[in-house]
Amino acid sequence: MQPAKKGLSKKVAPAPKVAQTKAATKEVANPLFEKKGRNYGIGQSIQPKRDLTRFVKWPKYIKLQRQRRVLLHRLKVPPTINQFSHTLDKNTAKQLFKLLDKYQPETAKAKKQRLFALAKDKADKKETEKSAKPVVVKYGINHVTALVEAKKAKLVVIAHDVDPIELVVWLPTLCRKLDIPYVIVKGKARLGTVVNKKTATALCITDVKGADKNELANLVNVAKDLYNNNQDVRRTWGGGKLGNKSMAVVRRREKALAKEQAFRDLNA
Repeated sequence: MQPAKKGLSKKVAPAPKVAQTKAATKEVANPLFEKKGRNYGIGQSIQPKRDLTRFVKWPKYIKLQRQRRVLLHRLKVPPTINQFSHTLDKNTAKQLFKLLDKYQPETAKAKKQRLFALAKDKADKKETEKSAKPVVVKYGINHVTALVEAKKAKLVVIAHDVDPIELVVWLPTLCRKLDIPYVIVKGKARLGTVVNKKTATALCITDVKGADKNELANLVNVAKDLYNNNQDVRRTWGGGKLGNKSMAVVRRREKALAKEQAFRDLNA
């Protein structure tokens, strides 16, 4: 190595003009206000907000819902249960519930007022005209079953998320045997709002007014095409889908087999 020359010092290059102007225009901090950094130690500054979704302990019912959904994807689901996953499309369901809302049964409050008025008229010895039987939607699994067996039902609406499923799993078969049109829609809670209840397993239309007969006929035709006469719905197995990790293993295995087969064909 060559010895360093004495008396020679490295000169620093002068700052460019742009940097000089920036340094000149920089504001001088006020010495009265001291800048203090935040200390996030115990008992010090409040911690900043972070996304803690990963560490949230979900409620038990949500865990059960997700586990049930995964099981229905992984396990092979028989056609009798898998048919409840084939629900009515959004537009047709909208038309159906629009029709059902026209024939809502009276609420408990309305019934109380009606009976109170009848009792008052009876106490005053007034003659009351006998009104015609109201045309309303029928509900309750036993009531609906009785109407289906008597062939008085014109359209049966079944919820897809009844738990336990054994309550309604036999109803589509009964409707097909007796040639009663039926549909499966999303949400037992949505059916419950029609009949002023929290939930409802099944509803039934027995009669409608003259203005709504065409609309009911269209819904009946759709129900027969999608459910009563559709063999694919009641014969298709569900589930049997692998997870992401299992699918990756299968893809790697197929890729290795294809590579090995190509090597054999090359050397053959």
